[in-house]
Amino acid sequence: MILQGSDLALHFGRTVALDGADVTVSPGEIVAVMGPSGSGKSTLLHVLAGILRPERGEVRLDAARIDNLSDSRRSRLRLRSFGFVLQFGDLVPELSLRENVALPLRLLGASRAQARRRGTELLGQLGVAELADRRPGQVSGGEAQRAAVARALAHRPAVIFADEPTGALDSAAGEVVLDALTGLARQEGSAVVMVTHEARVAAYADRTVFLRDGRVAA
Repeated sequence: MILQGSDLALHFGRTVALDGADVTVSPGEIVAVMGPSGSGKSTLLHVLAGILRPERGEVRLDAARIDNLSDSRRSRLRLRSFGFVLQFGDLVPELSLRENVALPLRLLGASRAQARRRGTELLGQLGVAELADRRPGQVSGGEAQRAAVARALAHRPAVIFADEPTGALDSAAGEVVLDALTGLARQEGSAVVMVTHEARVAAYADRTVFLRDGRVAA
């Protein structure tokens, strides 16, 4: 076990987002999280990633509890141990693709040369090396999302959190991104927790967790 959420509960006002959810992710495992709209999928991802604090329960990474850390320590943990691929990529528009990929490494103290080298390597593996010096607005959505995958992997995180990573792409571009995300994560040894409502996306995972009304379905 590398990541574990136990008896997780969280409300937004009177709305129940999580109601005793349990989930465990093993090292290098790719887990899809599925469920109807409003079932708590994205909330579960945000709690596991230390973005939201649960009202009840706990989250552990490598057996160490992380949900009770201060905001600053959780931010540092996310930078060091987690990677993120969101639906719209969220690349920094003023930076080139290579600079976007290098950004987590620079924030962690890597030299500019080291970070650029890693960025070039990953963009090459993802088939967009020729676009490395272009900005996000100068490439297609699928190409930008491949750069987002590269950025998530740049610092070799323990876990990558992907929230509807192909939701804004057509089927062909989505397949390319999913192949890249799952293939490189396995190569790098990173676990993946991937929220999706599409069975074709969940098919890339080793295991699927189904949420309903804030609980993991048996």
